[in-house]
Amino acid sequence: MPGPGMLMTLGGLAILSSQYGWARRLMEPVRVKAWRGAAEGVETVPRIALSALVALVMIGVAVLWLWSPPAPGWWPVAERWWLFGGPAVGITMIVSAVVALALLGYAARRFHRHPAAVADVLRMEERYRARRRHRVEARRRLRRMRTTGVPVPTRVRRRRADAVREGG
Repeated sequence: MPGPGMLMTLGGLAILSSQYGWARRLMEPVRVKAWRGAAEGVETVPRIALSALVALVMIGVAVLWLWSPPAPGWWPVAERWWLFGGPAVGITMIVSAVVALALLGYAARRFHRHPAAVADVLRMEERYRARRRHRVEARRRLRRMRTTGVPVPTRVRRRRADAVREGG
């Protein structure tokens, strides 16, 4: 499970992607993989059940962490390493598990037994791959032009200057 720091980083990147091309390009593969993972994670009922079970076990461990019983006799290392971190760890685990259950419910509602929604995700992934192939090929052509001494077209220079000004 991603911790709150990862969620805040992705949230900040999502906000920046509304204004800056470089952030949009960084966010696009994350978005595609997230939608693909959500669709694949709820393909079958056992996957949904296992994901829900893991989140519920995580809540159980977090409650144990909050309760903070003394270290058992079988604990092999120093007692200070038993449930270290205090209540903050338990609270963070509960919040993460609740977020996971909410996302699982959303994904199940949107993708489970909805082949059209899964097809939309596959089309989005294919469009991303096509844009990525196009960018790689354009960079290759530009590099070839520069190494052979062919002047770079003004249109390309102007786009590069715009991208630099835009932050991309």
